[in-house]
Amino acid sequence: MVVFATSVFLLLAFIYWRTAGFMTAQTDETIEAEIAGLAEQYRSRGINGLISIIRERVARDPNAKTIYLFTTDDYLKLAGNLSAWPMEAQSQSGWINFTLNESLGWTGPERLARARVFEVQGGLRLLVGRDVQELTMLKRLIEKAINWGMAITLALALLGGYMMSRSTTRRIEVINNTSRRIMNGHLSLRIPTRGTSDDFDQLADNLNQMLDRIVYLMEGIRHVSDSIAHDLRTPLTRLRNQLETTLQTVRDDKAREQVALAVAEADQLLATFNALLRIARLETRGNASDMKEISLGTLVNDACELYEALAEDKEQTFIQQVDEAVMVEGDRDLLFQMVSNLIDNAIKYTPEHGEIRVAVTLQDGDAVLEVSDSGIGIPDDEKDQVFQRFYRVGKSRSLPGNGLGLSLVSAVTEVHKGQIRLQDHNSEAEQPGLSVYVHLPALRSERKRSLPRKTVKESE
Repeated sequence: MVVFATSVFLLLAFIYWRTAGFMTAQTDETIEAEIAGLAEQYRSRGINGLISIIRERVARDPNAKTIYLFTTDDYLKLAGNLSAWPMEAQSQSGWINFTLNESLGWTGPERLARARVFEVQGGLRLLVGRDVQELTMLKRLIEKAINWGMAITLALALLGGYMMSRSTTRRIEVINNTSRRIMNGHLSLRIPTRGTSDDFDQLADNLNQMLDRIVYLMEGIRHVSDSIAHDLRTPLTRLRNQLETTLQTVRDDKAREQVALAVAEADQLLATFNALLRIARLETRGNASDMKEISLGTLVNDACELYEALAEDKEQTFIQQVDEAVMVEGDRDLLFQMVSNLIDNAIKYTPEHGEIRVAVTLQDGDAVLEVSDSGIGIPDDEKDQVFQRFYRVGKSRSLPGNGLGLSLVSAVTEVHKGQIRLQDHNSEAEQPGLSVYVHLPALRSERKRSLPRKTVKESE
């Protein structure tokens, strides 16, 4: 708006300057022509001839469009249609602007005049001018038109700027909304276009092509990893079975120990491949196959009961605070796997005599699962990366695991249209621990709440 209004203002100012300048110059040329004629008469006829020609011209101009005044050096009138010398011209020569009024012997209404003053030989003074009232009114009319034009220009600029900004904002907001949904996991979405081939359509086309390329590469990588997991699982299973058969036939203790370690490694590899395939199925399917109404609290209690013995072996404090009335719709097997992975990680990464807390609550219409520990925690700059496949925090690389636990948790949460959040359990401690919060859409809540339970497992 400012650029447009400034451009119009400069244009109108130039037009006014040229128009007013032209009219003023035309008036000055008319006065100069009158002076040239009087000068010619003065050279040929002298002072008396000059007085005569001035009187003749005054008589021929009853409307007094041209102003004449010829005086002595003490301003005594010799000829002209004014009776007194203008105050503005008494101390200067050249061009002057003054007002025609009664003090000058003017009989009509006050008007503006422009004249040129110079001295004639012998100290005589001559003033020749023109009535410029109409010219002044025309200038004012042009100024008024320019002012109104500027006001209309500002209004149109404001309206046009608002409409353009609104249109641009709508297009940008469409791109932002679609981008946010794509970042939230809806990779099949694309930015809509209007078919006008304008800059926004070109931007949308480029972004869509970029998204297609990214999805293609991601699918390629996912397909390769899934194919490897699927193709290697069968021969690995046969190898594991053969090792187990060998373990039953070997009599040497040392050889049995080595074969047993090979069987354990094979089991770990099979667990990794199974986790990869399960994550792939979840990401490809997009929803759970057996969605039923279940009690999240009861499911969590079952998982806690399964892992209490493992916490007892590490002499850890295991605290449960579960609201069994919290209901969700989901796949029980997938949810149980998710809860099991979270509790298993908490026990695994919490040192002996540490504390683990599992809670299920209802908050703002969401079923919230909390699993907290007093373990090594996750640095803030790595909290978003731990959901990637095979990603492991530097501190945990020496511990057993394959980096797929939280990836599976994230996939299950997404299938159930939930959200997962990580934060430090105690940021001031040397080992801050980790609190994992999983928010799932809750169903009705029956008032059946289990009391908090604290289990302390210590050696005798």
